[in-house]
Amino acid sequence: MIWVLVICLIFESGNGFYLPGSYPHKYAIGDSLSVKVNSLTSIDTEMPFSYYSLPFCKPPEGVKDSAENLGELLMGDRIENSPYRFKMYTNETEIFLCKSSPLSADEFKLMKKRIDEMYQVNLILDNLPAIRYTKKDNFMLRWTGYPVGIKVQDAYYVFNHLKFNVLVHKYEDNNVARVMGFEVIPCSVQHDLNAIKDTKIYDKYPGKINCDPTTVSMAIKESQPVAFSYEVSFVESDIKWPSRWDAYLKMEGAKVHWFSILNSLMVITFLAGIVLVIFLRTVRRDLTRYEELDKEAQAQMNEELSGWKLVVGDVFRAPSHSSLLCVMVGDGVQLLGMGVVTIMFAALGFMSPASRGTLLTGMVFFYMILGIAAGYVAVRLWRTIGCGDHAGWVSVSWKAACFFPGIAFMILTILNFLLWGSHSTGAIPFSLFVILILLWFCISVPLTLIGGYFGAKAPHIEYPVRTNQIPREIPPQKYPSWLLVLGAGTLPFGTLFIELFFIMSSIWMGRVYYVFGFLFIVLILLVVVCAEVSLVLTYMHLCVEDWKWWWKSFFASGSVAIYIFLYSINYLIFDLKSLSGPVSATLYLGYSLFMVLAIMLVTGTVGFLSSFWFVHYLFSSVKLD
Repeated sequence: MIWVLVICLIFESGNGFYLPGSYPHKYAIGDSLSVKVNSLTSIDTEMPFSYYSLPFCKPPEGVKDSAENLGELLMGDRIENSPYRFKMYTNETEIFLCKSSPLSADEFKLMKKRIDEMYQVNLILDNLPAIRYTKKDNFMLRWTGYPVGIKVQDAYYVFNHLKFNVLVHKYEDNNVARVMGFEVIPCSVQHDLNAIKDTKIYDKYPGKINCDPTTVSMAIKESQPVAFSYEVSFVESDIKWPSRWDAYLKMEGAKVHWFSILNSLMVITFLAGIVLVIFLRTVRRDLTRYEELDKEAQAQMNEELSGWKLVVGDVFRAPSHSSLLCVMVGDGVQLLGMGVVTIMFAALGFMSPASRGTLLTGMVFFYMILGIAAGYVAVRLWRTIGCGDHAGWVSVSWKAACFFPGIAFMILTILNFLLWGSHSTGAIPFSLFVILILLWFCISVPLTLIGGYFGAKAPHIEYPVRTNQIPREIPPQKYPSWLLVLGAGTLPFGTLFIELFFIMSSIWMGRVYYVFGFLFIVLILLVVVCAEVSLVLTYMHLCVEDWKWWWKSFFASGSVAIYIFLYSINYLIFDLKSLSGPVSATLYLGYSLFMVLAIMLVTGTVGFLSSFWFVHYLFSSVKLD
């Protein structure tokens, strides 16, 4: 049953799952075009609300939800039908829509609140969001959607007349056209309420409507109704179908992205130089010199060992809380695999911004499937630490299946209660919550247990040296080792902090993120830097006879999450300074904490696995008894 549910969810997401230009929709002249409405959104609160939570006009056939996929629901999108109707290539003006009931005290108060919080109305035509152009300092600025209204001095004005420009492109057949753009110009127009008292929806407005976006005249007042109208004009455009999303995807910052990548390459080059010195000049030199000595000289040398050779009997001693380390590494592999596969598909265009929610749906799907990798890695590492002991592999698999999802559900549940209390469409519906829990326990958990079973059957990694019964005392250090570990996170952070700005702007400022090719390159660079940083730190600790490298190698690269969280707080203070209310700030910090936890597991796993390989290689090259 649950497998059928998953397949339905994936195929349901196929409604918008296409490369821009793959499935063009042809309309004959005179065909009906229907505008849809999405949730009202604001960068001031980050809480979406239903379009019909305000006293707007409703369609004659009633409000109906459009088909939604899992990703749209998780993102807070609520796409519904609207009363706005067009006919392809038919210009119409002064179309009366409706007159609302007299605004009650609560409706008037809510309307003013939404205007103060700068809420935007989001309209969609043929899967294209409505775009609005404004001019500032001789520059044309692009916005998606239009504001509910505006406050001028002490009066509140609502945008009750919309002027639509639909860009269309005709092909060989002059009777067939395709929608290439959807522009909206909002106006605040004072209607004559007495003249329209008998006017019905879609009737011609009895008078001339002058839509001037530079002036406002429809002030909202308690106990006074608001009349709505619209007009539409179709404009021929040279835009081709594959290019119709260009206006939405133009992001100023390609040069900044290249700067980010060049900056990361410089960091990698610097670190690679250090690693090269360690390997070629230090490690290889020591190993070569040792291999060239005869047995008598080796025995004499064993008495004069120093540095990393002294911890040969302790370097593979099981770390404290070893099961937790195995679980975190397993979950890190699962999250890293999900990120790599998702970004690859997105970079190839299979999860374009044109298909709302597909990216998030894909992430959930790939995360569940990769539970096999989490169970396998966690259990195999557990058996390696236990020198091949099978005991406890089921427990480790269960922990790997529940550790990160459990924390994620706890954070999301707390944030969901805040959204429910605010009546926001961003709240995950209870039915979807149940579905997510079923997907977790009926798919993700069994797959993780299957991966754990294969990990228990696979041969464990043999240690190249024996571990002494009595642990060696670690000599006093000149500086706290954990201080160096935490400081190491600054280098991975330097490779992605510029890209972070674009990602944060996409999530919190409502901008479309589409440069997944850049993101994939940055992810590769981040993995390389994390591996190098952890490797260098591990070698430094071994050289000062500190054999407790397991957790330190994990957090040497995983500590980048601390700096990302600090950056998130900085972004909240300086870039989202208009974010209003404790609920909005709590939501922001909660989602940031969720993201930071995932990044810590991914980067820490990369660092640990590279260090484990390095230590195993290092001590397998020297046989000491």
